[in-house]
Amino acid sequence: MTMSRSRIYPLLTQEQLQKRIQELGAQIAKDYANKDMVMIGLLNGVYPFFADLARSTDLDFEVSFMRVASYGGGMESTGEVKVIQDLDSSIRGRHALIVEDIVDTGLTLDKVRKILLDREPASLRVAALLDKPSRRRVEVPVDYVGFSIEDHFVVGYGLDLDGKFRNLPYVGIYNPA
Repeated sequence: MTMSRSRIYPLLTQEQLQKRIQELGAQIAKDYANKDMVMIGLLNGVYPFFADLARSTDLDFEVSFMRVASYGGGMESTGEVKVIQDLDSSIRGRHALIVEDIVDTGLTLDKVRKILLDREPASLRVAALLDKPSRRRVEVPVDYVGFSIEDHFVVGYGLDLDGKFRNLPYVGIYNPA
């Protein structure tokens, strides 16, 4: 398969992304005021959203990351979720916010939520840049949603196709045809 930027059609501009992330950050700051919060990014794709959301959230909080994988390459989830890197600190009794780039089938987020809930956080919520509810195989709560989108394969702003296109400053629809 030849991968080319000419196959990517803009869906969300850099300006739209930044405006919405500022709004999410303000809401999270309000909801977590005076709470011991840890913001947990799910790598790899979350890195630009996570960084922008963290800067937009006017609070003091700890940052931590988990690396999980459910795509073996290509455009379809394998359905198998692997934890490649776990948290490096405890969330017991703390308010944890999972930050995800996209919620698609719900399988990855469901597995991560179960793992983290077993660690007894004071609360556990989810912030996602993109939500694709039409693709759900497992229902999962998403408390903060940047954008709900239709069933398109999207790349850019951290989202990839076989490791490519993560560096685009916008989100685009990838058309393989």
